[in-house]
Amino acid sequence: MANLRAAKKELRRVMKQNLSQLSDQSIQKQSLAAQEALLALPEYQAAQRISIFLSMPRGEVRTTAIVVDALRQGKEVYVPYTYKLASPMSDIPASVMDMVSLHSQEDLDGLEADSWGIPTPSPSSIAHRKRCLSEEPLDCQDLQIPKASGEGLDMIVMPGMAFDGRLGRLGHGKGYYDFFLTRYKRQLDGSGGRGARMPFLLGLALKQQLLPEEHKVPTDDSDWCLDALIAGGEPVHRHL
Repeated sequence: MANLRAAKKELRRVMKQNLSQLSDQSIQKQSLAAQEALLALPEYQAAQRISIFLSMPRGEVRTTAIVVDALRQGKEVYVPYTYKLASPMSDIPASVMDMVSLHSQEDLDGLEADSWGIPTPSPSSIAHRKRCLSEEPLDCQDLQIPKASGEGLDMIVMPGMAFDGRLGRLGHGKGYYDFFLTRYKRQLDGSGGRGARMPFLLGLALKQQLLPEEHKVPTDDSDWCLDALIAGGEPVHRHL
């Protein structure tokens, strides 16, 4: 376990250094190519409810145009919202993530940046947004987390620090997506499997975040693999 943590930490360090050297021009060019590939995916075109991460200012594919396209098509769009638990528990991270609804492009344009520079819904707006999980909200500090729409998600577009051709993903180290997906899977299992299934998990990355073919992202059983990966202008990676 210690070796795995060390390997992840080192890979994040290397990736952070490499990404810091990318020009805005390169990121913009790759973002446009990734956007074009994503919009052409049949899974995206068929999705009615989709979660999309909102990008950091640097070192990440820019997703604003994808969010705008989804809203214009009438899809229900959800974005990540993280919060701290009022009463931390040993088996649950101190900070967790839910997916909350985005109402419109005007709503998107009005989001303010968090400490990472990521556009984020304000705490005061959360009570007026839908959640995609039907389980009761986790206990949180001074927030009125809304009840769920109960409809789940068709697709989740996920960020990360590093990816491999086997669809492994290394996140930023907070465990937000892995824990969210574990909660989502528990919800499906508890529903008795009434035709519901896990969302299509799509990684979205810059080509510099894709490891060489002979390398693999360090993972364990708690790390979720993707269903597909788009890395800049690279061909879409899928399970064979």
